Amino acid sequence: MTERRNWRRAIATGLRGLLVGLVVVIMGLPLYWVATGALKTNQEIYTFPPVWIPRQPQWGNFVEAWQAVPFGRFFVNSIVTTLGAVALELLFALLSAYALVFVRARGKGLVFAVVIAALLVPGTVTLLPNYLTVGRLGWINTYQGLIIPVAAVAFGVFLFRQHFLTLPRDLLDAARLDGCGHLGLLRHVVLPLSQPVIVTFLVIYLVAHWNDFLWPLVVTNRLEWRTVPVGVAYLYQVEGVQNWGPILAGTVMALVPMLLVYVVAQRWIVKGIGGGALKG
Repeated sequence: MTERRNWRRAIATGLRGLLVGLVVVIMGLPLYWVATGALKTNQEIYTFPPVWIPRQPQWGNFVEAWQAVPFGRFFVNSIVTTLGAVALELLFALLSAYALVFVRARGKGLVFAVVIAALLVPGTVTLLPNYLTVGRLGWINTYQGLIIPVAAVAFGVFLFRQHFLTLPRDLLDAARLDGCGHLGLLRHVVLPLSQPVIVTFLVIYLVAHWNDFLWPLVVTNRLEWRTVPVGVAYLYQVEGVQNWGPILAGTVMALVPMLLVYVVAQRWIVKGIGGGALKG
């Protein structure tokens, strides 16, 4: 019986490893193809069967992509808009979720229901009203036009509210007995206990805003105000459909910052999810 159980465990472990390896290959192969394609010549890109390792890496593709369009300006715009939008969302989400959990007030259930309803509204539904509002305010081709309309907090409020409900009540009551007001409780107790969830929130929204294509495309019509995703699409127009090396190099440059963010914050994301961030 013991030997049979060991065989079953070995087979189950092998199947799990095979499944994980298959998932890694499926998810990693496109990234590998883009990264290696950025170093290939056009001949190698169009060769069949595929060339998996560039014979002579073409580092000049990155230089050509950088010089073909103002990538430096695109990166500045993306950094400013991404950090600005995420900072506003974090502030509003934390304060709103704290009020829903720790502040005694009537109608909190109704407010939370509205937040949940907002999660069901597709972003494209608000595209036209936001654009008309931004146009009337004179915010076309401005940072405030790129940042403020997309600084929505519905998911953040939901995420932090669900996490705050799991915090130990004894510790919160002890802080109140020591004289902590709402701001003191938020700063000295709630935020230190919520660091993994905050990092998870930051990573989700950093990636979302960095990769946002539709809103920056709509609200800007001058090249110097474009962001990185729109800039990569413009690079495709400049280089044409035949010169894929620089296009893939531009794509790699757009991917690298968020890959670094994920690598740095990975352990915090695991803690945030494993710590009950999404529990009711």
